[in-house]
Amino acid sequence: MISSLFNLLIFPGFLFLCFFGLAMEFADRKLYARLQNRIGPPWFQPFADFIKLCAKEDIVPEEADVLMFRLTPVFALASVITAFFYIPLWSTQALFAFNGDLIVVIYLLTIPTLTFFLAGWHSTSLFSMIGATRTLTQLFAYEVPLFMAILAPALLAGTWSLSAMTVFYDQHPAYAGFNVIGLIVALIALQGKLERVPFDIPEAETEIVGGTFTEYSGRLLAMFRLAIDIEAVVGASLIAAVFLPFGFGLGAGLGFVFYALKVLVIIALLALLRTVLARLRIEQMVIFCWKVVAPAALLQLLINLILSGVLRS
Repeated sequence: MISSLFNLLIFPGFLFLCFFGLAMEFADRKLYARLQNRIGPPWFQPFADFIKLCAKEDIVPEEADVLMFRLTPVFALASVITAFFYIPLWSTQALFAFNGDLIVVIYLLTIPTLTFFLAGWHSTSLFSMIGATRTLTQLFAYEVPLFMAILAPALLAGTWSLSAMTVFYDQHPAYAGFNVIGLIVALIALQGKLERVPFDIPEAETEIVGGTFTEYSGRLLAMFRLAIDIEAVVGASLIAAVFLPFGFGLGAGLGFVFYALKVLVIIALLALLRTVLARLRIEQMVIFCWKVVAPAALLQLLINLILSGVLRS
C-alpha cells in the first residue's frame, strides 16, 4: 500500500512528472533559443512562471460554465499522469501493465485535447471558441497518423501491451530499424498534438490572442500549462518506448539516465522542428496530415504487416 502510494504520488508519479515536465520545458525553450542564436531563459524560469501563476487570482468570465471551466484543467492533468503509469521507462515492465494497455494510453492522451476544446468552448469568449474549434479540427488531422504510427510496431511485435512490445524489441533489436517511418510520423504528429510551431494554429497569438486559454488565469492556467508540459514528457516517453526500445537491461540507475537522455533527444528534435518551420494555416495542417503523414503511417503499417506475416509463416 505504501509502495503504491509512493509510486503514484512521488516517483515515478505526480511529483516526479511535475518536476520532469518543467525541466523538459526549460530544455525545450533553451534549445529553441540557442538554435536561433539567443541566450534563452535561466533554468528556474518554468518553475518561477508556474509559482507566479499559482499565486494569481482565478478569474471566471460571467457567461462561462463555471463547473466545466474549473474541471477541465483537472481532467487534463489527471489523464496525462495516468497514461504515464502504463509506459515502460527504464525497464521492460511498466508500473502497471496488461494486455491492451497501448490502447488505453492512446485513449488517455486524447483526453487533454478534448478538455482544451471544452475549456475554450465553455469560456464563451469569441477568441476561446475559435481556438477551441481549431483544436478539435486539428485533432482529427494528427490523431489517425499518430495511432497508425504507434500501432505498426505493435503489429510487428504481435501484442497490444507496451511492456510486451519492449520485451520483443529488446530481444530482437534489428526489427526496430523497420519502424523508422513510424518514428518520423510519430514525431510530426506529437508536434501537432502539443500545438507547437508549425501546428500552433489553435493558440495563434497574432490572430486570436491566446486561443483556447484566453480567459484562463491563475491556478487553472497553471494546471493547463503543467498538463501540456507533462503531456510532452509522456508523449516523448511513449515514442521512446515504442521506437527506441534500447537500454532496458542496464539497471535502475543507469536505465533511468538512459531513459532521460532518450526523452531529451526527442524534445530536442521537436525543438529543432519548430525552429526550422513556420506556422501553417488550419487547412494546410489538415491537408498535410491526410495527404502526407497519414499515407506514411499507412506505409509503415503495411511494411510491418508483411514482416509480421513473414515472421509467423
